[in-house]
Amino acid sequence: MNETLEYRLAAGEETAIGDCYRTHAPAVRSYLRRYVPPQDVEDVLQVVFTEAWRFGHRFDPARSLTAWLLGIAYKRAVDHLRVRTLTTVPLEAVTEPTGHDGRDDGDVLADRDRIRRALAVLPDAQRQAIELAYYGDLTQREIADRLRVPLGTVKARTARGLRRLSLLLAPAAT
Repeated sequence: MNETLEYRLAAGEETAIGDCYRTHAPAVRSYLRRYVPPQDVEDVLQVVFTEAWRFGHRFDPARSLTAWLLGIAYKRAVDHLRVRTLTTVPLEAVTEPTGHDGRDDGDVLADRDRIRRALAVLPDAQRQAIELAYYGDLTQREIADRLRVPLGTVKARTARGLRRLSLLLAPAAT
């Protein structure tokens, strides 16, 4: 008998959903942030794992558990966005904006692009550690577990990668 998380979930083992949540919630949460407003991410995340628990018997353990969970997450995010009602304000009630006027948006987008390009230059191991930490919201211990490497290796990769990123992103001397 196979004892992987996938098989345990499909078999309806009680502890499987907790292990599934601990293992996959950070990735699903990060995925949901692309679609759902920040204040609703945790609610949709709970719906995703409730559905995974209720319908785990439908999961084919020969397939990717992550892909199955992200498929559920996408469907629940779409459902969530469909049912929400957006507040509309009459045009007459809108005054001139104060503070942020949109001129900085181009700078923000340019910074994101510079960071994306700089990350692409890093060695795969350093980039992966940084992306899991900053975009995947994982702790260094979780990254070490996910990558199956020692914690010290994750710390070294992250430190080297961040040091290299700071050099790549430093303003050019004129």
